[in-house]
Amino acid sequence: QVNVVESGGGLVQPGGSLGLSCATSANILSILVMGWYRQAPGKQRDLVATITTTGETNYADSVKGRFTISRDNAKNVYLQMNSLKPEDTAVYYCNVRTRKSTYWGQGTQVTVSS
Repeated sequence: QVNVVESGGGLVQPGGSLGLSCATSANILSILVMGWYRQAPGKQRDLVATITTTGETNYADSVKGRFTISRDNAKNVYLQMNSLKPEDTAVYYCNVRTRKSTYWGQGTQVTVSS
């Protein structure tokens, strides 16, 4: 059983910053990509950012220049979110893709509102 656990969500004002963290119990040698997705009410789950084991990153156009994904020891992934907008409000999910399967966390709510 592979666990994926997010933390760090909350309420923040527009223009503010928030950091998310994700930890996984997946075998470090099997991890290919880790990333963040988000789902707003009534919408599909969309890519936010991903990072490979070699450090290659990919961002959704809507977050480029504002969000930064990073990883340490290849099993924890972070998302630093700056200049947050109300449209960033969503449940943020951590995703871990291994050689065998793909795993999701339970999600953490991020609300951007004044």
